[in-house]
Amino acid sequence: MGKIYKSGRTTFAFILIVLTILGFAYELYDIQIKNHEFYAAQNNNVKTYTVPLQGARGEIVDRNGNPLVTNRQANSIVLNAAYFPSSEENEERNRIVLNLIKLFNRNNEEYVHNLPLKLKGKKVVFFTEKDDEKYETSIKTMKSKDMLNLQPYATAANCFNAMVEKYGLESYVKSGDLKNALEIGNIRYELTRLLFSVSNPVTIAEDVSDKTVAEIKEMTDTYRGADVRVVAFREYADSTLAPHILGTVRKINAEEYSELKKEGYGINDDIGESGIELAMESRLRGVPGEMTVTIDGDGNVTEEITKEPSQGDTIVLTIDRDLQRVAQQKLGEICRSVDYYDSTGAVVVENCNNGEVLAAASYPSFDLKDYYEKYSELLKDKNTPLYNRFAMGAYAPGSTFKPMMATAALQEGVISENTVFDCNKIYHVNEMDFKCTATHGGENVRTAIRDSCNIFFYNCARRLGIEKMNLYGSMFGLGEKTGVEIPESKGILAGPEYRKRFDMLWHPGDTVQAAIGQSDNLFTPLQLCNYCATIANGGTRYQMHFVKASISNSTGVANDSGVNIVRTIDVSENNIKIVQEGMRMVATSGGPAYVFNNIDTKVACKTGTSQVVVHGVKHNNGFLITYAPYNNPEIAVASAIELAGSGSSTSEITSSIINYYYSQNTNEKKAQREGELIN
Repeated sequence: MGKIYKSGRTTFAFILIVLTILGFAYELYDIQIKNHEFYAAQNNNVKTYTVPLQGARGEIVDRNGNPLVTNRQANSIVLNAAYFPSSEENEERNRIVLNLIKLFNRNNEEYVHNLPLKLKGKKVVFFTEKDDEKYETSIKTMKSKDMLNLQPYATAANCFNAMVEKYGLESYVKSGDLKNALEIGNIRYELTRLLFSVSNPVTIAEDVSDKTVAEIKEMTDTYRGADVRVVAFREYADSTLAPHILGTVRKINAEEYSELKKEGYGINDDIGESGIELAMESRLRGVPGEMTVTIDGDGNVTEEITKEPSQGDTIVLTIDRDLQRVAQQKLGEICRSVDYYDSTGAVVVENCNNGEVLAAASYPSFDLKDYYEKYSELLKDKNTPLYNRFAMGAYAPGSTFKPMMATAALQEGVISENTVFDCNKIYHVNEMDFKCTATHGGENVRTAIRDSCNIFFYNCARRLGIEKMNLYGSMFGLGEKTGVEIPESKGILAGPEYRKRFDMLWHPGDTVQAAIGQSDNLFTPLQLCNYCATIANGGTRYQMHFVKASISNSTGVANDSGVNIVRTIDVSENNIKIVQEGMRMVATSGGPAYVFNNIDTKVACKTGTSQVVVHGVKHNNGFLITYAPYNNPEIAVASAIELAGSGSSTSEITSSIINYYYSQNTNEKKAQREGELIN
């Protein structure tokens, strides 16, 4: 028994020794063979960092491939923590920053100024004076716990003193050099704000000259840690063309970064701020690359691009560059010719058969090239050039509403094409008098559209009722968003439902006023154009859109945005034809006839006016909806000119657009609906 026990212990000990040897052998294999590089790096105190490289944004072109927004390469100056003095060398950091500031000032270079403090004279510090929310946010950020850690009520002097202490700038203050203290603090503040590290170099000057680049490269000790990066900047073929559509790009802010970093955004990245730049951000944004930075135990730095960045997709817009230019130029001419005050307005051109926006202009406008430089000035401009009137401007449409009223009345059977109402200029509703512009006598639906007879449509309204009127208004998309990719107003379709929001009653007199496009009705030029296109094509309402396709930068494959039919309106072909005939009569013998009878293309249209009061004086806004050609509709045009006096006065804009469109499309053929088979 004892021998057996002794033998068992010997066996166990042997197994234990074997396992121990095997364990040491595996560890030796792991250190010397399997993970040799890792352990070697540990022994040499090697540190590896990954630095993101921003990919260039995709380009934006018009429907014909003409470039609208492209990129150009330029030099930016970044501070690179791999070469910049460590935080223990604070005085050296400040010396290098001051050297860079002197260089930038000497060469007239713009550099970052995100610290909202300024000097008045040589001693008084105050908050930067601006009139926008960004200013308030920047002060709040400066006082935050992660920055200067001050109370919300801290003064500008408190902020300056905290900055001096944080960045060790006391020697500059003692010598009376507050200006340089503030300038150095401004750059140091930017490094703190943007989480400066080896993995996160910070840009301090963009689009600098070759002279500045050469000096930084030649004097590496003077500017230690400053690096030159070749980056892409937005370039515009014509920076005044379609700015409200194209939109702007800016640096990502702190709130956006906290949300988007999970999607791979860096704190230094650009992001679309408005327009197509914002709407198509996911497509336009470039794919980031990566640089691997290795620092060994002796402080030697090596950099290697381990993943090349790539450009974002190309966005093809529906707009025609040259048609857009014609629309903008003629709109500006007409607005500037109004006698009363500085007039404003908008015009939209749509393909009737697929919802593509061919042109859309708002006046006054702005220049994308100096948008940020002149932002405060643009913001204060009384004519609000930043305001997008074709998408956000909601107007009482006046008589442009009447074709919809005629369609509804015909389809509901409350009138026929032969129904005649007598117009003696006055219409009575519950002891209230509503007027027409003239005494028209007997009017049928066609002549009522031509003459814009209010009395005829008052009668239609009494027979239809507001519910039926609004049912058809909604069918035509009035008071509803059109679906374009950029922000747009919903507008208002007048009726009891809208009044209920404000605890107000709807009266019979409101119904007859709504019938002529007044009361609470407010529609955008986009909606008016889409409504006109729906009448023109026989009752198909398409979703309006600015994006025709996106082209992948990696594969070259075009992804068409497609065509979306929002609604097919249940109206007979004959009833639509009657309304179209009435609109044709407006063009041939109504107010705009003096213009439209002198162009080669036959059109159909409807004018409209709505009254506004400016400085106590009554004026009329003018509206015009038009489609062409009359017998074979291809395009619809809607214009809205504030203080124009009448809708007819806007016909010159429309005629210029139609003349240009058909001078460039000489091979006119039968318009074909999207989705129809070709015979």
